[in-house]
Amino acid sequence: MTTKSTKAPLRLTALFKEFFQSQQSAGILLVLATVVSLLIANSSEGPAYIAFWSQKIGLASHNFHLEHSITEWINDALMTIFFLLVGLEIERELYIGELSDRKRAMLPMIGALGGMLVPALIYLLFNLQHPETISGAGIPTATDIAFAIAIMGLLGDRVPAALKVFLTALAIIDDLGAIVVIALFYGGGFNLLYSGLSALIVFVLYLLNKRENENGYLYLFLGLALWFCMLHSGIHATLSGVILAFALPFKSGKPNTLSYRIEHKIQWPVTYLILPLFALANTAIAIPSDTSAIATHPASLGIFFGLVIGKPVGIVLASLLAVQLGIASLSQSINLRKLIGAGILGGIGFTMAIFVDNLAYTDVHLIDLGKVSILLASTTCAIVGFALLKWVK
Repeated sequence: MTTKSTKAPLRLTALFKEFFQSQQSAGILLVLATVVSLLIANSSEGPAYIAFWSQKIGLASHNFHLEHSITEWINDALMTIFFLLVGLEIERELYIGELSDRKRAMLPMIGALGGMLVPALIYLLFNLQHPETISGAGIPTATDIAFAIAIMGLLGDRVPAALKVFLTALAIIDDLGAIVVIALFYGGGFNLLYSGLSALIVFVLYLLNKRENENGYLYLFLGLALWFCMLHSGIHATLSGVILAFALPFKSGKPNTLSYRIEHKIQWPVTYLILPLFALANTAIAIPSDTSAIATHPASLGIFFGLVIGKPVGIVLASLLAVQLGIASLSQSINLRKLIGAGILGGIGFTMAIFVDNLAYTDVHLIDLGKVSILLASTTCAIVGFALLKWVK
């Protein structure tokens, strides 16, 4: 490749290292939580365990409805905090991180775009004749930041800093793309009143941001109000986390700013509480003894091959095309094999893929089938990607 960057080797900032290590821990915990959940769900205690996550809690009346299952509370409420963290990291990258340099930003941006379009296309090829599953095209388009970083973290110094930054930036942009997909295609019935209230709150947040107001309690109140209104508006409530993240004034991004303080305060609960709970609740699946559906169902095949084949092909081809056209630059420390290895790790869908799976289908059997396919595909990508990056010179 003749258009590689000639810049000096990239050094990771302390903040990026902290984020990388946090996501590495989250990935390891996600693996443990998933294994534990699957083992319990398929043991003699399985029916009671699965029923526990389906219990309804909350308040409901004629004019007020806030009653959901435990799984729904985790997916719709706690995961909003996860999206807040993702939004804050996207904001930081745009202002002072990898995405602040145009040429460096274009590589993961174009790679992420290719890594979304090709998997969706592969899914559609398997499901064009099945209108009941066509809505699942968004499932194989997202990369799990925590899992992908956890696998790369296990490789230590065998992975150059530039590749770590590339994969992390790609996964962050990928998640932003998934958020857009959720907003456009996976909302519920549209409610004009709550949509209008949501828009009003967003406008107030915009004004506060312009004035660089740093009253954390005010943002907390408005964030909760926005979440409630979006929950009832038909737009997925977790998007309120991303909106709140960009509403917080970034300023210099130094430790004394509100954006920085909130990002650091929520990293611990997201890493050690919210993501493991998400894994436990969403992998409480009784795997049927007859697994033929996993190998033959068009939705299952679309998800599996979308992640295992579509993701790396889309990421690598789009990245190489961007470099050849001179749109983006590629670090000298990243060769083709390393780029392919990172592309394969991009096929680890898990958190975001399962999140979209819950929104894409209404049939419980399809939802569980999708989750099993995601687990199989993510495991395959983790093993193959790890092996390729470990053996590459």
